[in-house]
Amino acid sequence: MPRTLSMAGTLGGTRQQTARELAASVTDPEMPMLTLADLGVLRGVVVDDDGSVVVTITPTYSGCPAIATMRDDIEYTLAQQGFSRVVVRIQLQPAWSTDWISAHGRQKLADSGYSVPGAVASRPSGPIPLTLTARPRTLSCPRCGSADTQLVSEFGATLCKAHYRCRGCLEPFDHVKEI
Repeated sequence: MPRTLSMAGTLGGTRQQTARELAASVTDPEMPMLTLADLGVLRGVVVDDDGSVVVTITPTYSGCPAIATMRDDIEYTLAQQGFSRVVVRIQLQPAWSTDWISAHGRQKLADSGYSVPGAVASRPSGPIPLTLTARPRTLSCPRCGSADTQLVSEFGATLCKAHYRCRGCLEPFDHVKEI
């Protein structure tokens, strides 16, 4: 839901700050407890001299189906507040990483019952070997804290989630994959 602001920029004082705060407040369509800023996909917001706004985002996956909705929501949110010329650019380099999720975003995930991703292992600078099996994860149940968990499916409701079950409390839960 967009926030109501005057063009004077009551949130931040300037059009640049207002545009940045508005774009940052847009929620992720697949995990709506997170804003694009929480998720780390919002890479930049610039208000040009002609008043147009250029927003740069990095998708979580190169083929992320939510990127079109993110773009539309950014354009709509800014247009509702009088920014009539909005361009959303997609930046693929550097590739997004779950390390970009803010501490506040990680807390929101945990509070919503998600298993939060750990740190991403460092990657070699050369070719990356292809493995056909999922890397084993050590994680705990976000509901009861038990480390006795079982992978149900490497593929959850969205590409960025794996589905687990706790053997302690028997509850299912999603884990946001380390990318």
